[in-house]
Amino acid sequence: MVDSMQVPAPPDIHVNVAESAIRRHAGTMSAVGLGSCVALILYDRATQVAGMAHILLPHEALSRSPGGPAKFSNTAVAHLLEQMATLADLQAPVATLVGGASMFASLLRTGGINMGERNIAATRQALAGAGIAVAGEDVGGEYGRSVYFDVATGVVRVVSIQHGERVV
Repeated sequence: MVDSMQVPAPPDIHVNVAESAIRRHAGTMSAVGLGSCVALILYDRATQVAGMAHILLPHEALSRSPGGPAKFSNTAVAHLLEQMATLADLQAPVATLVGGASMFASLLRTGGINMGERNIAATRQALAGAGIAVAGEDVGGEYGRSVYFDVATGVVRVVSIQHGERVV
């Protein structure tokens, strides 16, 4: 006889700044309050393995303090791929990028650095170096966002106050 009780869904995972997480088959991964940070989502549909990194800076040289590999664009891609490979033999992972906004556009007019743009460029470069295609993105602009990734379906939802909700 089959037990009629359902298996409980795995808990959602919130990925904080400079952190990463991996998940297989089910659950939701999120990064909330993205400004200049970039949420990098890698997903292998064939194995339903996902990874998310909440990237703060493009490179270690720009940091005043040390951090783990998820903190930097140039190390986050390899780190996520390595972690994801512990769950399954990856077939064809693809990337989705969210964030990288210029939250203080007025500073750019006075010679400031657009860290969001630099994070986006460095993450794209790292993905290209690893041979990972970008399947979707919601990046840039002058507004913050949050991202929610459903591991079972591969659906990426982006929510912002100024622009509502959209699926990438």
